[in-house]
Formats: sequence, C-alpha cells, structure tokens
Amino acid sequence: MTDTTTTSRRSGGRAARRASRAAPLEDAVRPVRAGIEGGTYKPLTQAGMEKIHNTALDALEQIGLADAPESGIKYLTDAGAILGDDGRIRFPRALVEDMIAVANRQVTLCSRDGKNDLSLSGNRVHYGTAGAAVHMVDVAGREYRESTLQDLHDASRICDVLDNIHFVQRPMVCRDIPDNREMDLNTVYATTAGTTKHIGTSFTDPSYVAPALEMLHMIAGGEDKWRERPFMSNSNCFVVPPMKFATESCQVMEECIKGGMPVLLLSAGMAGATAPSTVAGAIVQAVAECLAGLVYVNAVKPGHPAIFGTWPFGLDLRTGAMTVGSGEQALLSAGCAQMHKFYGVPGGAAAGAADSKMPDMQAGWEQMCSNVMAGLSGLNMVYEAAGMHASLLGFCHESLILGDDLIGHALRCVRGIEVDDETLAFEQIREVCIGGPGHYLGTEQTLGRMQKDYVYPALGDRTSPKEWAERDKPDLLINATTRKEQILSERSAARFNPMLDAEIRRKFNIHLPS
Repeated sequence: MTDTTTTSRRSGGRAARRASRAAPLEDAVRPVRAGIEGGTYKPLTQAGMEKIHNTALDALEQIGLADAPESGIKYLTDAGAILGDDGRIRFPRALVEDMIAVANRQVTLCSRDGKNDLSLSGNRVHYGTAGAAVHMVDVAGREYRESTLQDLHDASRICDVLDNIHFVQRPMVCRDIPDNREMDLNTVYATTAGTTKHIGTSFTDPSYVAPALEMLHMIAGGEDKWRERPFMSNSNCFVVPPMKFATESCQVMEECIKGGMPVLLLSAGMAGATAPSTVAGAIVQAVAECLAGLVYVNAVKPGHPAIFGTWPFGLDLRTGAMTVGSGEQALLSAGCAQMHKFYGVPGGAAAGAADSKMPDMQAGWEQMCSNVMAGLSGLNMVYEAAGMHASLLGFCHESLILGDDLIGHALRCVRGIEVDDETLAFEQIREVCIGGPGHYLGTEQTLGRMQKDYVYPALGDRTSPKEWAERDKPDLLINATTRKEQILSERSAARFNPMLDAEIRRKFNIHLPS
C-alpha cells in the first residue's frame, strides 16, 4: 500500500509539473516573443550600403519612375520632384534626403484588442503571413485547389492562436468571389472576424477604400477610434518593376493615407527578369523604388506611417522559375533589412516561403534558411514567413501550424546568447563537480531556466525510435491536421458581437455564413 501511495504521489507531481509547463507562459519567462532584437547578421559592409544608397539616388535622379497618376504627379512635383518630357518623374537627391528625414521612424502597428501591438523601431523582429496565393494545398490528397473566403477566414483564426505568428497579412485571394469589390470587402470582414492581431490587406480599386473604411470604423467603434488605433494596414504594390508606378495602386495608396491607414510600400522585382540578376543590383532597384514611395507618402502626408517594403525575389535563371526558398532569396531579404537600418526607417521583406509544393523536407530547409537569416538581420516585418508554398502560388493551413514551431526556433536563434554571471554558471559547475551529483539534471538552476532558455516544439517529435514506434509512429502532417481541426472546431475569439455582426451584414454583402 505504501508503494502504491508513493507511486501515485510521484505520478501526480509529475503530472502537475507537465501541466505547469504546458500552461501559457508569462512574457517575462517566455524564451521567444514578438519584437526580439535582431541585427547581428550583416551581409553588407558599411561601404557596400553606402554604394547601394548612392546608386539608388543616381537611379532616382537620372532614370526616375514612369506612369504616376495625375494626382501623384501633382503631389510629387509640388514636393520638388521633376516631371520630364518623357513622362518620367525624377527625384533630386536633396528631395529624397529631406523626405527620409521627415519619415516616420516610430511606427506601431496596432492590434484590435491592444494585446499584440507591433513596435517596428530598431531591429525588432516580427513574423507573419502575406501573399496572394490562388490555391490551397490539400495535404491529404496531395493536390491543389482554388482558395476561398472560408480558407482565408480559417487561416486568420489559426494565426490568432499561434504565438509565433505576430501579424496576419492576407495570404490568399478568395477565388470564389469573382467581383473584386465584393472580394476586397469580404477580405476585410473575414480577416478581422478571424483575428485581433494586426492585419494587412490590398485593394484592387481606389473606390473600394471608402466602403472598407466604413466597415473598419464600425468594427473599431467609430472613425475617431479607428484613427487612434488603426488595426489594418494597406499592402500596396505601388510600383511595377522596373521603375514604374502602378497607377491605380498609387491612387489606392492616396485614399488609404487620407483614411489613416498605415501603408506597406511594396516593391517586388524579380531578379533576372524585372530587376537586375545580381543580389546587389536587385537591392539597389528595390531601394530606389521604395525611396520614391517614401517621397510619395510624405508628400501626401508628412510622417504618415509607412513600411519600407523592399521585396525583391530570386529567379532560377535556368528555367525562369521563382526561387523564394533559395539562399539567394535569404541574402536578398537580409541585405534589404540592412538598408532599412541604414535609413533608420521601419522595413519589411519576404522570407520563409517555399518553392516546394508540400510541407516536406525541402519546404523545411527553404523556410528555415530565409526565416533565420531575416530575423538575424533585424528585419522588422518578415512577410510570408509561414504557410506559403509553390513559389507563392499555394497556401497550406497545416504548414502554417508547423511554421509556428519553425519560427519559434528561428526566434531563438535571433535572441542569441546572453552572457552574464548567471548564464556563465561558474558556481553551478563548482557545486555539481565538487561534492555534487556530477550532472545538472534536476538542479535548481536547470529547472529554473528550462522554460526561459529553451523553445519546445508543439508538434515536432523528439522521442526515441522505440518510443516513436510505441506511439504508433505519429505522422507530423496528420498531427498538424488534427491541430487545425481542433482550432477550427472552437469559436473564434475575434468574432464580432451579434449586434455588430448583424449591422455589418445589413450594410455589406458578407459571403461567410453567420
């Protein structure tokens, strides 16, 4: 009886410890979190950054950008840009430098509930989704299908509960809504009803911004509250590389700025196709285009929150296929992050996407390589960090969930190694070696730091082959699907109260079932 009681007591203690470890950690003891400081990896030298900067200024002054809308021409020429006889707008160096000086350097991207605000100053790193995938990855059937509004809503709901996904930029387009206006407005609804984290979205026409803002004012509780804490930003492809403005997107940007919505200035050239094939050359063009965007934004409204979105992508020059999972892509994004620091402005770039069609070993090495390098470089906003496959054509819910584990390890690399009297552990070594047990298992110091120092995967398997076999050889993708179904079986914490939801549905044609 004594033996049974002892065994029960020990089991209960072990269970209690396991339950304690499984409980959400307070921020003070979490090993990783949003906004960890990166910046230790620097692929560009100071001289290299200065050459990129000067070359970008030369490109703006001598080549300029074509195809600005009439409204943009007025904003830019009133600010000091020059409209040439060839229709291209050129930017004097002094104008660019003046606009860099007035740019907003302390951008905070707000969450709807105030619990996940993102401070983009310095080398603070944040990971999230992004993209415009047109397909969903079906891991069970190993096939692709068109993405839907429900898929977008589900992705937002999943992101809402994943600790290492810090923001949700729309990762896919809703192929089941053919009308662009309806699609844009339902995208706003589906994402905000799925997560309270900061959201990024795009608009296909400037006239769609006003009704979207009307919906956002309703969700925020009024226009004043929206303007005080805008929880959605505009992901704006304001340029068509090389060195041309995207006319309608620029008009969208103007409307978003007037409406108080932060803007991501997104330049997405393809190295070897729409940008120079060299890593340095692709960065030069992306920097030049985003500097033009920075001038544009501050000409409309000085100090408006804008993210310097240099997104050059790699290309396989043998075939013309995108290589978002390549080492070159990782270098492109890390180099861009350094240029953001060179100017002292908040910045973002793409990392963490895979060329692989499924969440397999190829996807793992592709996603981890660029995610780690982007984080180490201090990139403020790491876009497309989880769930994206097939060179941005496919999105996968299971991969999004697995990406939460992957990004946790990337963030641990970003956090680096703390060296102080406690972590050097000299006295602990003395106690263990001189008269101690000769190992560190179970010591007060080990137990005291096991949560703070180590990241533990939620789905990654660290069992021995014997235990793995005893557990019926659990499959990673099956477990990810199970986790997905568990998340989606529960009601979204971000859902609107019934009265607000009914009011939104009276004013807008919402395609999601209530």
